[in-house]
Amino acid sequence: MIPIDLENEEIKQARAFKKGYQPRIFTNGDTRKQLLARSRYLLYKAPSKWTENQYQRSKILFNEYPDIKIAHNLTQELRTLFNTASSIKIAYTKLAHWYNQVEKSGFKAFNTIANTIHINYKSILNYFINRSTNASAESFNAKIKAFRTQFRGVKNIEFFLFRLTTIFA
Repeated sequence: MIPIDLENEEIKQARAFKKGYQPRIFTNGDTRKQLLARSRYLLYKAPSKWTENQYQRSKILFNEYPDIKIAHNLTQELRTLFNTASSIKIAYTKLAHWYNQVEKSGFKAFNTIANTIHINYKSILNYFINRSTNASAESFNAKIKAFRTQFRGVKNIEFFLFRLTTIFA
């Protein structure tokens, strides 16, 4: 059962037996739904950037939902790999260890990411040469697509390329 639906199911059962429903309240004052909803933002951050309340909430969350803890740890390990690896060889080794951990975890969502990394690992490892990405090329590509969309397609390719070079060169 999906964790957030657990409380809804408990409410249904209380109604079926004509009893009042009293949600479980954790030590930080959150109910199950509140815990899950309020934990969303702490999962995006590195643990070193958590506030004291987020740290307490994470302890409760990870205690109640160990799968979320495993997924969060996998995410943090990948983040740390990109922030700390100083060479391609180190990054390659760490990426291989991370890939093995993902396979052992059994999370389908992480398998998708791991397969993408496995397929494109050579170009991903290029990041560690001088820590640059292809973000500028992707941005320029988006500008070209927007420019093309503005004119509802391209009929004369030579004129289109001329206008591109005039505007963006």
